[in-house]
Amino acid sequence: MSEAAESEGSEENNTPDTSESATAAPATNAGVNQNNQDANMIVDPTANLGLIMDIPVTVSMELGRARISIKELLSMNPGAVIELQRLASEPMEILVNGTLVAHGEAVRVGDRYGVRLTNVVSAADRLNQVGS
Repeated sequence: MSEAAESEGSEENNTPDTSESATAAPATNAGVNQNNQDANMIVDPTANLGLIMDIPVTVSMELGRARISIKELLSMNPGAVIELQRLASEPMEILVNGTLVAHGEAVRVGDRYGVRLTNVVSAADRLNQVGS
């Protein structure tokens, strides 16, 4: 290709197409506005927290876990003991809908079990876990 043809081609490519630019600008601004709205929603996750305060959630306490074989599982009888991986001195995990929210220790409340909280995950961390 000759130098003249190359320079002509590059000049043509450098010339902006005003019809394309004019139509692309509003779409870009609309996208920016949408991104700004999304960012505003993320900035304050507690803004509408009052709307969900009465929704029930499942709270569970995890004393520990064990990994056993199918053979051991099938041979279980009443009175069998399963040794857990967690030490007896370690606190239980308190989970809300499967998300860790606190640690605690088992206590007796009348004729029922209860849990005394020993450590609670910060409110900000709990909200971040729920959002993710």
